[in-house]
Amino acid sequence: MSETQASAPALTVMTVNIHKGFTTFNRKFILPELRDAVRKVGADIVFLQEVMGTNGEHKAGSWDSPHYEFLADEIWPQYAYGRNMVYPRGHHGNAVMSKFPIVQYQNHDVSVAGPEKRGLLHCVIRMPGHTTDIHAICAHLGLAESHRQQQLSLLCDIVRSEVPDGAPLIVAGDFNDWRRKAHDILEREVGLHEVFVSAYGEAAKTFPARFPILSLDRIYVRDASVHLPVVLPRRPWSHLSDHAPLAAEIHL
Repeated sequence: MSETQASAPALTVMTVNIHKGFTTFNRKFILPELRDAVRKVGADIVFLQEVMGTNGEHKAGSWDSPHYEFLADEIWPQYAYGRNMVYPRGHHGNAVMSKFPIVQYQNHDVSVAGPEKRGLLHCVIRMPGHTTDIHAICAHLGLAESHRQQQLSLLCDIVRSEVPDGAPLIVAGDFNDWRRKAHDILEREVGLHEVFVSAYGEAAKTFPARFPILSLDRIYVRDASVHLPVVLPRRPWSHLSDHAPLAAEIHL
């Protein structure tokens, strides 16, 4: 790590698709275990996908509240939620939890025609001692290649229109980009670099969590540098989600 990087403000970020608080194949509801594991990472900003806003079938005990509120409790005083998928007994979407003030947020509906509902949750975060606000976009893209191409184009439009030049930008989440097309598009169009590609030459394999073979989850940055991005250990994470979580130290 260079002297400049060491002296720059740093924060730890994490991204994970929490599969609505269930284990793989929906066998068991494990939100309390998931909260303990997320807390142990000690991230300053957490990007969550498939997080429940409300669900009438799973309101019990201490999580009789939106799942992002239960996960954030006492550790991340700031959080934002973007509702994507709505059904008769509830809804789920993306969420960002932050130890620093979220001064503004907007959820962009990037759904393409059909049953899949997808969103990009854009948060503006104010880090004490840092003169420029941090922009954080939590992404969950579609399963179809043609949908992802359109959603990546919309992501680039959002970056161009809403993120000032020179402002640190972090885009993280579940890209479903098993063909690894997003890297070139995001770098060419809006200057975003994937942290594992930059550090190790290729994106991290994250799915399925027990035996990862696909690189679906990503952390991209612009106007920031990264130190030691990691895939979090198989234990306990392979029990808690079908996606392996990613974490990285970001220097602003």
